[in-house]
Amino acid sequence: MTVTTSGTLPDEVYDVAVIGAGVVGTAIARELTRYRLRIALVEASDDVGDGTSKANTAILHTGFDAVPGSLESRLVREGQRRLAEYASRTGIPVEPLGALLVAWDEEQLAALPRLAEKAERNEYHATRIIGADELYSREPHLGPGALGALEVPGESIICPWTTTLAYATQAVRAGADLHLNCRVESVAGALGDETPHELTTGRGVLRTHALINAAGLYSDEIDRLLGRTDFTVTPRRGQLMVFDKFARDLVRHILLPVPTALGKGVLVAPTVYGNVMLGPTAEDLDDKAATGSTAEGLDFLREKGGRIMPELLDEEVTAVYAGLRAATEDDDYRIRSHPGRRYITVGGIRSTGLTASMAIAAHVVELLADSGRDLGAARELEPLRMPNIGEASPRPYERADLIAADPEYGRIVCHCERVSRGEIRDALASTVPPRSPEGLRRRTRARGGRCQGFYCGATVRALLAPEAPDTFSTSGTSGGGEPSLRPEVGP
Repeated sequence: MTVTTSGTLPDEVYDVAVIGAGVVGTAIARELTRYRLRIALVEASDDVGDGTSKANTAILHTGFDAVPGSLESRLVREGQRRLAEYASRTGIPVEPLGALLVAWDEEQLAALPRLAEKAERNEYHATRIIGADELYSREPHLGPGALGALEVPGESIICPWTTTLAYATQAVRAGADLHLNCRVESVAGALGDETPHELTTGRGVLRTHALINAAGLYSDEIDRLLGRTDFTVTPRRGQLMVFDKFARDLVRHILLPVPTALGKGVLVAPTVYGNVMLGPTAEDLDDKAATGSTAEGLDFLREKGGRIMPELLDEEVTAVYAGLRAATEDDDYRIRSHPGRRYITVGGIRSTGLTASMAIAAHVVELLADSGRDLGAARELEPLRMPNIGEASPRPYERADLIAADPEYGRIVCHCERVSRGEIRDALASTVPPRSPEGLRRRTRARGGRCQGFYCGATVRALLAPEAPDTFSTSGTSGGGEPSLRPEVGP
């Protein structure tokens, strides 16, 4: 049970290796550690959840609008139940706000009964069509001209960062090896006999009896390394805008558009961190690294946002970002077992992958067992409780009992997001610690607020620096009796 970021890889043969430590890959690794297997989780980046998983709309879906009868429909439906229960036990921030699918013209209004019928076929029976009067009574800041909506009360918002980190933490504590900075360059072996797969990586060779490809945007490329050309990933960029916390009172539900062939369209939704999000766009690209925002994309979002909620555009934008979804030529997940190669592909996992992650993991383990792999008896994993970075439950700075026991939880470093030195200390000492300011932001929200690190950035970087062992000294205060924000070093 190790986390490595450099050096050569262990000279052993793993039972199963999972390529990709996003929300799906970490969920699979976690599920596999319920069995007495030697598991490796291999990730090209220096952190878990550093690709598509970190930049999405963070919605825990009901699956009401999935393609009926599809694998995605079943796994989203099952995954929503699994993840909601897991989040409650583990402390992952979730807020069950419900969604309103807003119709802005007669054609969209006419589509609502069909969407309600589709939800029924997906075994979701709680939708309800509401008229304009009820819609505006529930969302008074909605732009003018809406004709009605389809209510989907089961939709929730969730923290995608904590979800991925919880999976990875539990996997590592249960015995998995997490190898970061470990991009897979080629794959050899496993041609039907007991010869292990040999993964050549930037850190050497890793050998494994069975291989699971959960590489997200690069899952088609890993497939090709194993001689398969079943699908092609087309990165679909989604740009989003994040508005300041002062905008939070404007919106009470997840506000969805009537979906199109390209996706669910532009939505307005609160986040568990207290902000409001507008987006995403849906742009098919060739470049799998094109995560930059564009003037055209942001103008498009402002135009859409001005229709949905004009007052929102008067609020400050604290951040813009873009994520890439792994779209394929199919309208379903591409999860395939190749028993002769002891290999499973988990591809084409789009925006619903967060919701479906635990069900995808269980499905993959079933495929592994069906291929002839003797997994043995499953065991219960040691319970886990994650630090809370959501606004629906008390944060450390609000808890007098916690601060009395450890004053570091009352010493604020990031004032925009109310992040304490105690939280940063805990993150740095955690099972899967951050390697960068961005990784720390995903664990604590430090540098994620209105100033985007302008005031706290230097302190945060100093706290991350391993050469500053006395950073967490508690003796210094600033002029007004407040804890000092300067990194304190030894004499």
